[in-house]
Amino acid sequence: MTPPVGFLGAFGDAVEFIFNPQATRFTGGREVGGLDQVWDLTVTHLEVSGVALGIALVLALPLGVVLGHAGRGEAFAISVGNSVRGVPELALIAFVAAFIGFGFGNVAIALMVLGVAPILTNSYVGVRQVDRDAVEAARGMGMGDLQIITRIELPLAVPTIMTGVRTGAINIIATASIAPLAGVLTLGDFILARNVYGDDGVLAGAILIALLAMTVEFSLAGLQRWLTPRGIKLARERAAA
Repeated sequence: MTPPVGFLGAFGDAVEFIFNPQATRFTGGREVGGLDQVWDLTVTHLEVSGVALGIALVLALPLGVVLGHAGRGEAFAISVGNSVRGVPELALIAFVAAFIGFGFGNVAIALMVLGVAPILTNSYVGVRQVDRDAVEAARGMGMGDLQIITRIELPLAVPTIMTGVRTGAINIIATASIAPLAGVLTLGDFILARNVYGDDGVLAGAILIALLAMTVEFSLAGLQRWLTPRGIKLARERAAA
């Protein structure tokens, strides 16, 4: 049970909706909301977003790194990023629902497209920004291309690559809000089904999605800091000082 939050007005009513099931005038006495339903929708939201981000990483990260290492495909990487950013999210989901079908897998594929662009572009840019003198020195020491990528370029490109991953993750989580239109019930159901949940449910859904996006962002920021080589961290601290 939550403490009384009526003094907070509409925000307080939304918080009450999140924690306590309640019947609205739209449900004919059936209770909606509450932690159980919030948890179920949150899990589905995270699952479909996680699968989409995972597919985007598998497709875009190796391609961006290889192109960046080879110094080729700049126009391709940037044009893909720019073209995908111009795709309206609602139109993307509607296209998938109409021509591919409803369901978890199809929605994950649609959301994956939104993660590919920033990951591909940032992977390419991150690797290309690595000091070429360091790369040539590694090559002079007898390192092959794979060793240069894994030991030199990838570690130094972590901050830029992770920025793309964080951007892609937020894009996917935000757009997963309209996944109920394609048959996958996420936290966006609270927002889209206003005739079921009422205004309290709409505001509750917005609050929950914002909190979820912030949690993922902070988690990935922590992962970025952990993956960033200590030398880069010290250089940034000195520059800030």
